[in-house]
Amino acid sequence: MMEKQLTDDDIARALGRRLKGLRRKAGLTLEALAEQAGISRAMISRIERGESSPTAVLLGRLCAGLGVSLASLFARETPVASPLQRAGDQPVWQDPETGYVRRAVSPSGTGSPVEIVDVTLPPGARVAFDHPWLSRGIDQHVWVLDGTLEKTIGDEVFLLHAGDCLHMRLDRPNVYNNPGTRPVRYAVVLAPIDERKG
Repeated sequence: MMEKQLTDDDIARALGRRLKGLRRKAGLTLEALAEQAGISRAMISRIERGESSPTAVLLGRLCAGLGVSLASLFARETPVASPLQRAGDQPVWQDPETGYVRRAVSPSGTGSPVEIVDVTLPPGARVAFDHPWLSRGIDQHVWVLDGTLEKTIGDEVFLLHAGDCLHMRLDRPNVYNNPGTRPVRYAVVLAPIDERKG
């Protein structure tokens, strides 16, 4: 059976419902989330109603304000957890500003703390996450599958080529930049840091 292809409007509405659910679960008003995320109440309201498609940077700020990962914002509610997430069922989102495409690869609802994301960044595109303060406690690996990625963490700049893998903690501002003339594709693996291990 062929699954219906989701439109951008379908994705915006689903993302809005998920954001509203996470905000309510956190016990936050629109005003409180606006203050914590540094985004206007009106913008959050438009996103929740599916009337605005946020950028990756805006989503990063919202997730920081909620204290959740970006992957949890894209997780689908599943009645029964499955260990298998078929490619056609993986949520895909595109940043309307940069063309950054994000595919949530990990199966939802399994209870695994590890999240895997497949990202494609167009030539010349740059995505900057400047609100790392609520992402502390998260380990991230970036593995370049194809192309060249310039990754900035704080003041350090790393030029990664296909096959290269970079590890970091998400505790400083970080930037993804494609300096090349073709798309770069990379995998991001996220996991909570076990503070007991230092």
